[in-house]
Amino acid sequence: MLKIAWSEIFAHSLPEGHRFPMAKYDLLPEQLLYEGTITQDNLFEPQPLAEQFILDTHDAGYWHRLKSLALTPSEIRKTGFPLSEELVNREIVIMNGTLQASLFALQYGVGMNIAGGTHHAFTDRGEGFCLLNDIAIAANYLLKYKSINRILVVDLDVHQGNGTAQIFANEPRVFTFSMHSCHNYPFHKEKSDLDIPLAEGTDDKKYLGLLKHHLPRLLDQHEPEFVFFQSGVDVLETDKLGKLGMSIAGCKERDRTVLELCHRNNLPVAISMGGGYSKQIAHIVEAHANTFRLAQQVYF
Repeated sequence: MLKIAWSEIFAHSLPEGHRFPMAKYDLLPEQLLYEGTITQDNLFEPQPLAEQFILDTHDAGYWHRLKSLALTPSEIRKTGFPLSEELVNREIVIMNGTLQASLFALQYGVGMNIAGGTHHAFTDRGEGFCLLNDIAIAANYLLKYKSINRILVVDLDVHQGNGTAQIFANEPRVFTFSMHSCHNYPFHKEKSDLDIPLAEGTDDKKYLGLLKHHLPRLLDQHEPEFVFFQSGVDVLETDKLGKLGMSIAGCKERDRTVLELCHRNNLPVAISMGGGYSKQIAHIVEAHANTFRLAQQVYF
C-alpha cells in the first residue's frame, strides 16, 4: 500500500505571508482523494521526530539554539521565515514524515511525504525555507539503525541540494546527485558527488535526455540499496523561482523515469515533494499530483 505523510501542520503553522503557494499541502491530498488516486487509508499523520534522530545529523549547538528560538537575526533571515515555536514544531513533524516514509518504502517499495525536501538545511544552519534536512535525517537513520549501507539521493528540484551535499561530503555510503539550474539559488553551490548544472530555459527534451543518460549509470556504478527522491516541481517553465523551461508533461516523464528505474532495480524509494512556486496553484498541484499517480501505477 502507498503510504503518504500528511498533517494539517504542514500548511497551517506557516506565517501569514507564506501561505501561498503552501496551500498545496491541503489542496494536493484533497485532489488525490477526490479523483480516487488515494483513500484515507493511504495517509498517515507523523508525530514530532525524537531529538536523538535530529542529533544524528545536525550540530547539537545549532539544534538547541533553534528549538529555544535563539538564532541570530542573520541566521533567521537566511531561513526566509520568521522564527517561531510553531515553525520549529512543523519542521520536526516534516522530518518524521520522511523518516517514516522511508520505513514504509522498505516495506512496500515506495513511501511519500507531501512536504519535505528541505535540502538547503546544513549540519549547523538553515537556509532557503529549510531549518532541518529531512532527507539527511532519514538517510542517517537508515545507515545507523536499518543496516542500509549504500544510499543514492536523486535531487531534481530546480535548486541545488547544497545542504544535503555538505552533510554527506565525507560520507561514502551516500551518493548525492543533483540536477539544477546553474544560475539560481543557491548562488554558492556546494559539491555534490554528481552535479548537473542546467542552462536557463532547459526544455523537456534536453532535461530528460540528461536524466536518462546519468541515472541508469549511477544505479549500475554505485548499486544503491535505497533511493531518496527530491521531486520539486519548480522545474516548470511557469515557476516564479525557477529558470528552467519544462512542461507539466515533461515533469511527469521525469518522475516516471526515476520511479520505473527504481522499481525495475528493486530499489525502495522515499519521495519528498520539494519546491513549486508557479503563479497558478493549479499548475503546482497538478505537477505534484502526477508524482503520486505514478507511484500508484508503477508500484501498485
